[in-house]
Amino acid sequence: MMYSYEELKAFVNSCTKCPLSQTRNKPVMGRGSLKPQILFVAEAPGNSEDRDGIPFTGRSGKILDELLKHVGLSREEIYLTNVVKCHPPNNRDPRPEEQEACIPYLKYETYLLKPKIIVCLGRIAAQRIISPGYRISREHGTFLYRKDTWLTAVYHPSAILRDPVKMEETKQDFERIVEKLF
Repeated sequence: MMYSYEELKAFVNSCTKCPLSQTRNKPVMGRGSLKPQILFVAEAPGNSEDRDGIPFTGRSGKILDELLKHVGLSREEIYLTNVVKCHPPNNRDPRPEEQEACIPYLKYETYLLKPKIIVCLGRIAAQRIISPGYRISREHGTFLYRKDTWLTAVYHPSAILRDPVKMEETKQDFERIVEKLF
C-alpha cells in the first residue's frame, strides 16, 4: 500500500510505538523540499524541536543554517529529518528499540523524497544508516554509493557547538557534498 507524504505525517503525529510518545510535547516530522537532492538525517529532536515540532530550531539549527549558507543552500532546497521523531528525555541518545520503532518512518520518507545524497548529521545517524561501526571522527566527509544514493556523514552541529574547531572541517565536508550534485 502506498501512502502520501501527508498520510505519513499523520502516522508520525499519532505514533505511540515506543515510550518516547509518552514524554514528547510534539513529534517532529521532517521538513523542507519534497523533491530534495539532499536529505539530512540527524539522530533525534532536541528540546527546542520538541517544543516547536520543527527540526533544527535551536542553537544547532543556527550552525546548520550557517553551513548551508556557506555552500549556497537554503532549508527550502533540502530536507531535514531525524532517525527518531520524538525527543529523548534529557537529550540522551535514542535507544536501539526507539530507533527500531521509528526507522520505518525514515525509510518511507526516503522512499517518497528520492534524494540523490543522504547526509547523516552525527555518529548515531551514521551508525544507523551507513554502518554500525561508523567512526565519525575518521570517516566524516567520505562517500558510499548504495541503492542509487550517495551516503555520507558529517559532524552534528551540536558537536561544533562543543568544539568550534570542527567547523572548518565540516565546511569542507559540505563543499564536497555540493560537488557530488554535479
